[in-house]
Amino acid sequence: MRREILISATTQESRVALLEDGRVVEFMFDRPDQGRSVGDICLGRVEAVLPGIQASFVDIGTEKAGFLHVSDVPLDDDEDEDAEDGNGSGETERKRGGSNGKGGDAKGSSRRGGGRGRGRRRDRKFPPIQELLKKGDTVLVQVTKEPIGTKGPRLTRQVSLPGRFIVYMPFSSRVGVSRKIEAREERSRLRKLAKGILPKDSGGIIIRTVGEDFTRESFEREFHGLRDTWLEIEQKSKTAEPPTQLHSDAKLVSGVIRDLFSGKFESLTVDSEPVFEEIRRYIQGVDPDLIPKVKLYRGDVPLFDEFEVEEQVQEAFQRKVDLPSGGHIVVEPTEALVSIDVNTGRFTGKKDPEATILKTNLDAAREIARQLRLRDIGGIVVCDFIDMESQKNRDRVLHELRSHLGRDRARTKTFEVSDLGLVEMTRQRIRPSLFQSLTEQCPQCGGKGRVYSPATVLRRVERALGRLGAEGKERAVKIRTHPEVALYWLESEPDFVERLSSRIKVRLEVLDDPLLNHDEFRLLAGPAETDVTQRYVMEA
Repeated sequence: MRREILISATTQESRVALLEDGRVVEFMFDRPDQGRSVGDICLGRVEAVLPGIQASFVDIGTEKAGFLHVSDVPLDDDEDEDAEDGNGSGETERKRGGSNGKGGDAKGSSRRGGGRGRGRRRDRKFPPIQELLKKGDTVLVQVTKEPIGTKGPRLTRQVSLPGRFIVYMPFSSRVGVSRKIEAREERSRLRKLAKGILPKDSGGIIIRTVGEDFTRESFEREFHGLRDTWLEIEQKSKTAEPPTQLHSDAKLVSGVIRDLFSGKFESLTVDSEPVFEEIRRYIQGVDPDLIPKVKLYRGDVPLFDEFEVEEQVQEAFQRKVDLPSGGHIVVEPTEALVSIDVNTGRFTGKKDPEATILKTNLDAAREIARQLRLRDIGGIVVCDFIDMESQKNRDRVLHELRSHLGRDRARTKTFEVSDLGLVEMTRQRIRPSLFQSLTEQCPQCGGKGRVYSPATVLRRVERALGRLGAEGKERAVKIRTHPEVALYWLESEPDFVERLSSRIKVRLEVLDDPLLNHDEFRLLAGPAETDVTQRYVMEA
């Protein structure tokens, strides 16, 4: 599989696309107004302690208070264990309990499927939150999740500082190795190397996937650099007044180079010369062998157009995504979960219906894994594959889905096919999805995706005017509607105004107003044209 990184950078926006065999599988962007905060370390003040959900809300200077669960308060931990590879920008998220108030999600405490192999930490007993924190306390915390929807940022006191080869954890004493380093001998070598170098009582580390085969010298250099950064943060915290930011993590491009770019990529292409030189300087210091893979794009056609990135990213905004077989999937985000429906569409096969369904489901499994990464969908996902009679075929589709999800940097967990034929899964959520980040709610439909039909608007006007006539206070009313609704009235019920006016004893006049939404209308009464709509419209 050919893997590439494309970076398009301007002063207004930086965009990064990860390609696998020419197809975009991940898309990230960074703008000055985005307020990217994952990985930032802040000095905050406890606003409230809630024993009922074993959590507290902490003011870190953001619009909404941050959410800190008791499981994210450091405890002594001297175990050596396998670890999730920190996936950049401090995003070593802990999927634990929360609150569905200002900052978290109380349902998270029973939905811990986002990680793998974390049973020891989940089963651990924590002291009551009220014994650890009190209102007004000053706490040093790190952001692990961006604010999403009505929820504030997720926080932890288990601070971690990611480098290229290791993640340094000043409040831990364990040495972990990324699970993605599978060779037993290499894992043993790295753990032994780390223990031999790590000074006593200086913290703990996780050796990252890219740290495979790294040397004692590179380990010592990076460890001491991260340790010095932490000592500076610690020193600032002694004199700073909360809420304040003490440390900002690497931004998008720097984070991608630090966390992702390795020998597993064929190339890294960037269209900005200053960014190109910055990347080369960094790579020269950490892994000079990668320099030949860094390329500066000088083409006349924009970089993302040359690789057809823009067209593929648009898929993230479509409900329907076509499959190579002729079938399609439909992606529907909701407040609680994301549902994905699989359909054969125009693909009907030749003879065997089971073979037709299997091919469609296998195509869908591959595309679902890609769409989750491309759209950066997090939380609960329910996939409704086409029903299959053969258990062997069901297992094959599930294996295909899990196999392709194995390429995902975000932690995922996929459950067996349910009795209803559904595949349930969870995917680590750190920030809003791409769709949420790049769009805003429709002002016309309020996010519903539907508006009242012209016929429905007509009946709503009729009911409102019936109430107005019954009250008997108005003599003349002007009805303002969208032009399409006014046209529908004239074509479908040309006698509407005359008939209704005669019935309610009020002189009526219909006027079109292109500034109104399709399902809006206004009732303007009297010579002064006073808006009385809300007085007579009883339903939303």
